[in-house]
Amino acid sequence: MRILLVHNYYLQPGGEDTVFESDASLLRAKGHDVFEYIEKNEDIATMSQGAVAVKTIWSQASYKKMKRTIAEFDPDIVQFYNTFPLISPSAYYACKSVNVPVIQYLFNPRLICPSAKLYRNQKLCVDCIGRIPAWPGIVHGCYHDSHLHTLIVSSMTAFHHMIKTWDKAVDVYLSATEFYRGLYIKGGLPPEKIIIKPNYISDASGIPAQVSKGEYALFVARLDPEKGVKTMLNAWKSLSIPLKIRGNGQLEQAMRDFVLLNNMSNIDFVDRLDTNQLANLRKKARFLIWPSEGYYETFGLVAVECFAQGIPVIASNIGVLSEIVKDGKTGLLFNPGDSDELVEKVKWLWTHPEESKRMGQNARREYEEKYTAERNYQMLMDIYQKVIDNKK
Repeated sequence: MRILLVHNYYLQPGGEDTVFESDASLLRAKGHDVFEYIEKNEDIATMSQGAVAVKTIWSQASYKKMKRTIAEFDPDIVQFYNTFPLISPSAYYACKSVNVPVIQYLFNPRLICPSAKLYRNQKLCVDCIGRIPAWPGIVHGCYHDSHLHTLIVSSMTAFHHMIKTWDKAVDVYLSATEFYRGLYIKGGLPPEKIIIKPNYISDASGIPAQVSKGEYALFVARLDPEKGVKTMLNAWKSLSIPLKIRGNGQLEQAMRDFVLLNNMSNIDFVDRLDTNQLANLRKKARFLIWPSEGYYETFGLVAVECFAQGIPVIASNIGVLSEIVKDGKTGLLFNPGDSDELVEKVKWLWTHPEESKRMGQNARREYEEKYTAERNYQMLMDIYQKVIDNKK
């Protein structure tokens, strides 16, 4: 099969880049002809603000370039990752003009929230879902703390709602979770076109399995308010259980100061690690702490990586977290922001090593059933075939 993968790289590397690169490697390894259409946001530095605004809503250059690429490569299918801001939805129409099927990943909620975070003033915000244009976001300047920038993003989504792009120009949307599928539907995307396909670990063959009962609890994420780090530290004020923290973010120094001030010698901040070092850090963990609160995570790759190593997860009972972590089966859930309940869950799982082991085994099975590269490849092939058949 000839597959065209389309992606607009952000300035800061992220999960979307990882999935794009993993898919490209996986599809090539399976013998498919893969061509990559790429734009990079670093090119924005050479453009005027007006030019970027126009490209965000409709890039005629992308439309023409996509037409040329399709003519030269002759793909059976085109799979989009990120089109924002330089590629724009105009590229869908280049595909549509020659009847090539279009698949669009939904990695973040940008089509239903201008900031793509569903988070404002340090709390969950869903004010823009279903509103076209997304005027609450414009009023608050949610994207880049700018009313103008938010207006541009909102104009892009509103314009393409108006001309029915989301209904007519995309054949299938891929959502990683059922929870987000529901949000996209509320935001106006056609439900019959949104298929659940989780993200995956591209290669877990080299990941060491958990061989000990676990020497510490582990937190791996950005050290930002929405990640629930304050709740976690408040819980650890009354816990003697070792905790290792790997992450950077706006609260990093404040967290380090808090730990020193409260003489929390059982908490250790871990410096940046490569992939193998991080796998070894997980290997000796009893469980992962995933305490996000006040906003909706789009997925939980860190949790899935722990599942692959047979490590259970203690997570907030909110959104995607409670979809990925099954309470009492692959981990435990607690009310988001409730440090007292988190203390109870941590103490219980730490003092019940056999139950922790059982949950870890269940977590490994969950990984094998849903999150392997092979399983996701099979899902992609099924989706491709159905979309191609529908175009005939």
